[in-house]
Amino acid sequence: MKTYVTKPGDVKQEWFVVDAEGKTLGRLATQIAARLRGKHKPNYSPSVDVGDYIVVINAAKVHVTGRKMDQKMYYRHSGYPGGLKEISLRDQLAKHPTRVVEHAVRGMLPKNRLGRRMMSKLKVYAGPDHPHQAQQPTLLEL
Repeated sequence: MKTYVTKPGDVKQEWFVVDAEGKTLGRLATQIAARLRGKHKPNYSPSVDVGDYIVVINAAKVHVTGRKMDQKMYYRHSGYPGGLKEISLRDQLAKHPTRVVEHAVRGMLPKNRLGRRMMSKLKVYAGPDHPHQAQQPTLLEL
């Protein structure tokens, strides 16, 4: 009996919609990352992108526990001396709510070109509307 090796041409990728309203950020991100990697499929292979497309709606209404709204900080650097910028989770949700979910999921994916390809299959929207109706996504309860 031969060992089956998944090839990129054998992969069937589906589209799912996840409603993030009221969901805890970290728990939501772990389940999305596992779906993007394809770990729920029997033909999972760590070296092949077998995951599905995930559309996250209502990202602005994600929930966190404790005092993370004020204590959790997001950092970015301009590349110039003294160019470190920081923003709290509360302000990030107010200005760019999609970045919060994207940042959480990105940290749980591989840090290589395969991870970047998986990240391109994640579509995050702050409100309840999304432009992916043509793909006929199914609702995914996490």
